[in-house]
Amino acid sequence: MADSIYKIKKDIVEICRRVYERGYVAANDGNVSAKLDEDHFVMTPTGMSKGFLQTSDLVVVDAEGNQIGGTRKPSSEAKMHLTIYKTRPDIRAIVHAHPPTATGFAVAKIPLTQCVLPEVIVSVGSVPIAEYATPGTQALGDVVSKYLKDYDALLLENHGAITAGHSVENAHFKMETMEHFAKIIFVAYQLGTVNALNQNQVEELMQLRKRLGIRSDAPVCDISCAINQNKPATDSGAEPASEEKKTDSKIIEAVTTEVLNQLKK
Repeated sequence: MADSIYKIKKDIVEICRRVYERGYVAANDGNVSAKLDEDHFVMTPTGMSKGFLQTSDLVVVDAEGNQIGGTRKPSSEAKMHLTIYKTRPDIRAIVHAHPPTATGFAVAKIPLTQCVLPEVIVSVGSVPIAEYATPGTQALGDVVSKYLKDYDALLLENHGAITAGHSVENAHFKMETMEHFAKIIFVAYQLGTVNALNQNQVEELMQLRKRLGIRSDAPVCDISCAINQNKPATDSGAEPASEEKKTDSKIIEAVTTEVLNQLKK
């Protein structure tokens, strides 16, 4: 197991470096973990910048959160990670970060569920928003796990984003794809139109997911968005009332402000 642990630790440190360099986290934000076996998990420590970690900084905990390896304290979000692993035994790694554009959508309460990009539909699927819960609490773990039963990527209301995968790199790629999608859809909203894929096109992509061995029972996007191509989906999925024509511009303004604020940090 020693070689396996060493490789996983190296993978976590590398992904943390990428997350930091891409600006998906600031200061000591974010956390990453990976599953060693059913009862043991490696995760990042609390209070350290993800851009400067070494393998010796990582910690090992059991399924109950008891620390059994490493000298530093586990991430403050350890409860969230462990709850997710219990809910989805197939998940082998988790990345939690605050990518600026995707987090802007989370703050504006706009889920990334539009049927727009084939690559997103195939590799990530739909990205809903989980309701707010205080970071570091079991409540956050319970809320996130409720959504991750069906999804591999999730926005956290007023908090950030989380992705899960079969490896640390796979989970990170989903985070990259989600942030890239958020940037593209943000620009489309600013340009005034979103050319959504139709139901037949989405169904073909779902078949592609199945052929690639990607879970085909998970929601891939909100096909109803294709009916209202010029309007972003709200957290309820309902179309804004016609008499409130200024809603879209207010949403775009809110997202723009948040993104600019994040970029200034």
